[in-house]
Amino acid sequence: MNESGLNQIDKGGAAPKIQWFPGHMAKTEKKIASDLKLVDAVVEMLDARIPFSSRNPVLDGLLGEKPRVVLMNRADLADPEQTARWLEYFRARGFGALAADCKTGKNVGQLLPQVESLLRGKIDSWKQRGMTGRKIRIMVVGIPNVGKSSLINRLSGGSRANVENRPGVTRSNQWFPVGKNAELLDTPGVLWPKFDDPFVGEHLAFTGAVKDDVVDSELLACRLIWSLQQTVPALLEKRYRFTTEETDGLDGAALLELVGRKRGMLVGGGIVDTERASHMLLEEFRSAKIGRVTLERPEAI
Repeated sequence: MNESGLNQIDKGGAAPKIQWFPGHMAKTEKKIASDLKLVDAVVEMLDARIPFSSRNPVLDGLLGEKPRVVLMNRADLADPEQTARWLEYFRARGFGALAADCKTGKNVGQLLPQVESLLRGKIDSWKQRGMTGRKIRIMVVGIPNVGKSSLINRLSGGSRANVENRPGVTRSNQWFPVGKNAELLDTPGVLWPKFDDPFVGEHLAFTGAVKDDVVDSELLACRLIWSLQQTVPALLEKRYRFTTEETDGLDGAALLELVGRKRGMLVGGGIVDTERASHMLLEEFRSAKIGRVTLERPEAI
């Protein structure tokens, strides 16, 4: 990823080195590769706030030419203008593309029609061969904590898959019926062995795709608030009642301390509880209380 947007960081501190590759994820890669022959299409789920960083580069090699719909989840938390540009980017590369919010179900109903459109020739062939009862089989893939279980629960009409807001909950492949015409194959989330671009690991940590205990929360919060100050300062000013005079020239650590002071997070002697402020900042970013932010731009790839 080229230096653009949030990557133009001078004073936020060095990007933390984040590595996360549990053994079960290596097994998952092999399982996905072997199960591809069982499915007709793939739904690749991304986080709409970090469409580049939430794309596992290993999957392109695994999935090959299998028909694919890219589903940008959590679009309700992302900048709508940037989401529209990312949808154009993926469609220009021959994928189906959809922005949705799997938690509320917004736009989820558009997914199966997109899959059917990609498979139109194959579906017609089934009918000609008398296979009228043949169900479309779809594999759902994506990084941990991207919302695969929420999608499946929405499409299957009930809480059939484990849903928990932490990475690594789904550990084995599971099939789920969707209406009368389709079945979904869930897979555990897959990260990759090494984040060659430090900003990729950082963006995954910002959004919670990497477990919070992998990186120091205060360092991460300093990086995040510096990044946001460079790109969406108006959102920070509105949320934390900053003024331009207060924030001018501040680095990430000073900005985080200012947030804590504005929120009254003080301990003895008027010192700011920066650990508490860090957790608050990360939670408010992840829940879009700061505002709808997309950390990456398609032109930066």
